[in-house]
Amino acid sequence: MESFIIAKNRHMSLSFDNTEIAFRYRSNKQLKKAHFLFKSMSSSFLTKTGIKLMDLALKLHLPVTGIIRSTIFEQFCGGETIQEAGKTAAILNPYNVTVALDYGVEGKQNESDYDNAVPEFVKAIEFAATQPNIPFIPIKITGFARFGLLEKLHENQTVMSEEQDEWQRVEKRIDTICAIAAKNKIRLLVDAEETWIQKPIDDLTNRMMERYNREGCYIFNTFQQYCIHRLDDLQKDFETAVAKGYHFGAKIVRGAYMEKERARAAEKGYPSPINPEKTSTDKKYDEAVRFCLEHLDPLTLYIGTHNEESCLKAVEILNEKGISPTDPHVYFAQLYGMSDNITFNLAAAGYHANKYLPYGPVKEVIPYLVRRAQENSSVKGQTGREFSLIQKEMARRGL
Repeated sequence: MESFIIAKNRHMSLSFDNTEIAFRYRSNKQLKKAHFLFKSMSSSFLTKTGIKLMDLALKLHLPVTGIIRSTIFEQFCGGETIQEAGKTAAILNPYNVTVALDYGVEGKQNESDYDNAVPEFVKAIEFAATQPNIPFIPIKITGFARFGLLEKLHENQTVMSEEQDEWQRVEKRIDTICAIAAKNKIRLLVDAEETWIQKPIDDLTNRMMERYNREGCYIFNTFQQYCIHRLDDLQKDFETAVAKGYHFGAKIVRGAYMEKERARAAEKGYPSPINPEKTSTDKKYDEAVRFCLEHLDPLTLYIGTHNEESCLKAVEILNEKGISPTDPHVYFAQLYGMSDNITFNLAAAGYHANKYLPYGPVKEVIPYLVRRAQENSSVKGQTGREFSLIQKEMARRGL
């Protein structure tokens, strides 16, 4: 009871404006570098120009990987190897921040690549099991399956016998990874992807939950709340899990493919699956989080958001229900290199705070880095908020 009162008092004083807590793991040099980077990304023109120049330099095989590594890569990635990422995770550990170790290599498109990805993830899981603060490993099903096959399955098209065999190989790959994760008590976060391939991903993930979430919650599905129907999907899939007697893992995010989704809907002439405005997404997001917090224990919740208001609302619900910040069924998460004011202040207040930590060779994680630059440039207020907090901390340090 005493520990809960202490946690409640921490909640009452929780602030995402405390930059001393937010950036105490960053050296003065690192802070200055982040200041320069976010200042550059505040300009849409500079961001677009920088991405074009980076792409051109790589195509011409110019020696730019060192520059990329020491700037945007260092800000948003944990390292090129799993060992380097482990060292970055170790830096976060004293601040009670855990890590989702994300192998950030993308764009593979053939069977040998899919097969070769399996031992990489097995290695990541087994490495995570030896570390004190790496409870999560994210995976994308498109890292193990051909996009066109997922599209056909989503649309319930007739698949040829060789495509049926292809899908069986996909399921075997995912099953191998899930089995190793459950054995090592490491949690797999299956990422959401485009709506027109999501159904087979949901079906496969639910099968893995049913198979491996009997003794604990090791497999999670992701629900993008900018999609009109995903709150309904979340509730339906949870009810199925309860009926069949397995734990349900839910990662709640706003979403990552909005422009692509709307463009495809317009091109093909079907209603957009995306909420018409941001307020609808915000409302559904908070409703999804509340639903999950009202059904904890058979459900474990991973709250992935950079939205301060959503985090505070979730904390308020936990407080209302008398749920301890240390409850093992609730995690808050942000991307590494962003929203440290949320992550580290939540951790300091006793909540489970997690960082998505990508790693991989510099050239291989370029698509991920480009998305981070574009996101910070285009999301209203994101770069400005990061920049102002860094400025505030630099002033506090007298830099």
